[in-house]
Amino acid sequence: MLLTREQILAATDSVIETVSVPEWGGSVGVKTLTGAEKDAWESSRQNKDGSFNLNNVRASLVAVATCDADGQKLFTLQDVVDLGNKSARALDRVFQAAKRLNGVTDEDLDELEGES
Repeated sequence: MLLTREQILAATDSVIETVSVPEWGGSVGVKTLTGAEKDAWESSRQNKDGSFNLNNVRASLVAVATCDADGQKLFTLQDVVDLGNKSARALDRVFQAAKRLNGVTDEDLDELEGES
């Protein structure tokens, strides 16, 4: 069955996964990004010369993908530096979930790094 425009636009396709972060004393929600959010995240990693900035890449993806139970963002890109100062182990646990849910592969990151 082919979907109609209305069916596609009405589809609920967002997922929130709960990730335990004992270092932070609880759990956080990690959500699938919209296409526009993922594009904005990728653009935020691009330097003015077109190269890609991998500094705090974990914290930046965590900032855009963590949410509360209703799917509302917990952080903004202005929080990236502060998040980058959190435990690498805790940050990586949330980052891995955000990568998986949003189709960001290690190969994607390697490719970005190679272009920078």
